[in-house]
Amino acid sequence: MTGFLTTHVLDTARGLPAKGMKVDLYRLEGDSRAHIVTMVTNDDGRTDSPILPAADFAVGRYELVFQAGAYFGRDEDPAFLDDIPIRFGINDPTSHYHVPLLVSPFSFSTYRGS
Repeated sequence: MTGFLTTHVLDTARGLPAKGMKVDLYRLEGDSRAHIVTMVTNDDGRTDSPILPAADFAVGRYELVFQAGAYFGRDEDPAFLDDIPIRFGINDPTSHYHVPLLVSPFSFSTYRGS
């Protein structure tokens, strides 16, 4: 069995899934950061497929960057929240890693989901 990585973004200001938010995934190694994929959330605030599918899943350090500023379209310059980076580790190559984001223009939270 091989693991995979997913996310779910909820817009807590509107009380709805965050449809249309861009999410970037990077692999971190030392001081370097390698871009893996950019995805966009669907009507349910999820990506249509795993961000890191089973075929590409590997132990290591990663960073998800949620483009919240563009999603909220705030006209402040700079916006209070813009890109939201979340760094995390994958240490079990057989597990499902789920990194949800609860977000508003002024706050966010995350946790290891299931």
